Amino acid sequence: MSSLYSRNKDLSSRSRKSLSDSPPSSPSPSTKTFRQERASRSDSSGVETSSDRLAARTSTYTRRENRLASLNKTEDDSASKDYKKLYEDALAENEKLKSRLQDSKQELSKIRSQLDKVTQRQDRISERSTVFESEKREKEALEKRVSNMEEELKVLTELKSDNQRLNDENGALIRVISKLSK
Repeated sequence: MSSLYSRNKDLSSRSRKSLSDSPPSSPSPSTKTFRQERASRSDSSGVETSSDRLAARTSTYTRRENRLASLNKTEDDSASKDYKKLYEDALAENEKLKSRLQDSKQELSKIRSQLDKVTQRQDRISERSTVFESEKREKEALEKRVSNMEEELKVLTELKSDNQRLNDENGALIRVISKLSK
């Protein structure tokens, strides 16, 4: 009894599963004819027998299972083809991406080398500008020193001329004093 119960349970879960798995579609021609036959039988006899109902259910179940099996088989075939195509597409996409990555890496290395060159140039220029600035400062300091020395030289020449004048005056005063003392 329990095996009969579990068998019925399996059948009922299958039928529920198949009902939920079946796509919503219009009835097949065989289903239409079956319905027409069933309707004609019920019209002719007036009452359906339980064996007719059982046969109808069994044949409906069998047809549904066959239809689902054929759908699943075509889905499996198309799925395996789809997987193969998807795999090939993924491989092709990966190759494209690898190529783009390689191109990007090459471009990056070119840009880095250009950046290094520019940086070196900037360093040289900054070194030159630093040297230039220090030379400019030295030049300015030397020019300032030269101008200071020129001013000192002017002052010195003025002092020499003043000293010479004072010496001349001193000599004149000494003569005047020596004449007066005689």
